Amino acid sequence: MESVFRYLSELLDGGLVWVGIFGVNKPRDEAEAMKNDEEFIVTPWKVEGKVDYDKLIEKFGTSLIDDELLERIRKAAGELTHLLTRRIFFSHRDLDKVLDDWEAGKGFFLYTGRGPSGPMHIGHIIPFYFTKWLQDKFGVNVYIQLTDDEKFLEEEKGLTLEETRKWAYENALDIAAVGFDPDKTFIFQDTEYIRNMYPLALKVARKINFSWVRAVFGFNMQTNIGMSFYPAIQVVPSLFEKKRCLIPCAIDQDPYWRIQRDIAESLGFYKAAAIHSKFLPPLTGPVGKMSASQPESAIYLHEDEKSVRKKIWKAYSGGQPTLELHRKLGGNPEIDVAFQWLYYFFEPDDVKIKKIEEDYRSGKLLTGELKLILTEKVLKFLEEHQARREKAKEMLHVYKYDGKLAQAMWEKIHE
Repeated sequence: MESVFRYLSELLDGGLVWVGIFGVNKPRDEAEAMKNDEEFIVTPWKVEGKVDYDKLIEKFGTSLIDDELLERIRKAAGELTHLLTRRIFFSHRDLDKVLDDWEAGKGFFLYTGRGPSGPMHIGHIIPFYFTKWLQDKFGVNVYIQLTDDEKFLEEEKGLTLEETRKWAYENALDIAAVGFDPDKTFIFQDTEYIRNMYPLALKVARKINFSWVRAVFGFNMQTNIGMSFYPAIQVVPSLFEKKRCLIPCAIDQDPYWRIQRDIAESLGFYKAAAIHSKFLPPLTGPVGKMSASQPESAIYLHEDEKSVRKKIWKAYSGGQPTLELHRKLGGNPEIDVAFQWLYYFFEPDDVKIKKIEEDYRSGKLLTGELKLILTEKVLKFLEEHQARREKAKEMLHVYKYDGKLAQAMWEKIHE
């Protein structure tokens, strides 16, 4: 308890407003926060409301990762990550076929990427850690696309090409800091690698008409022609090998790969498979997802200790408004952002997370104490990440140009 009061004092000195024993208790009505329980929106550009993932699976036509599929992954990989056992990655397309290919000795490869429009936050980096886990367990190639061209073409972003190239470099350092196998990983920037991809991009583009991309991506008559061509470029990396491609991504990105799945076989390739994650809830509450346009909703990979402490202390909580009520009624971990962040990523030990949940539900653990647990784990993660990021400056050329896979890719023209 003393640590909580001492921490409160430090935050108050820093200029924060009314603070309770459980953290910052802004006058937020839980009913208001949950008002979107029945209504939610999930598209590649917008996530609003409290997402019902069962309904989303039905809406998108994907499949749940069930116990049988988890057991197949465990057998193939030797173990499971908590990102799977806790159903953070919960949905898929053709993951069963990826495992069929693996068991038959055909293998597969991984494809993911990043749109470099600004600094990366914790929500951005989690799928890369899962992708690394897959690479570590299966020993497969990973292709990571930096879409500096797409982010330049998105006119609402207002970025110059020089700015998206700069962010491609900065984001690549964060991605390289994850620790992928440098000889089995190719990080490529579209404006640099386009010569090698363009022949295959043309073949893909010829299969797609404008009404199709307009229906999938919401383009209109004001959309620039670069954006209408771009989906062809994004499909190409899923065709880099004559094997099945597995794409780890948040479920809002699933529509991007529906076009690929419709045309791949006609070009002599496999339909891409995908494994989808849920959204790490924003610090502001259990609805929507973190957004670069709302800095208070996220913790960025470059943030300093003072900023991290303040943001987590102000995060939406599932605690009661008074100490007496919390001891009596306990907290609600389902809507508590600090607990959800621990559950999603920062406390992989199942025994420890269960104890934290039980203590919070019983009222033994206060919200302020829960936030302090998360704070220390986030700070440790960021310290280690930032140190690896510095080292990545000396390694980035290996991932992009000089590693075994990178060299082979630069020698190849995709037809």
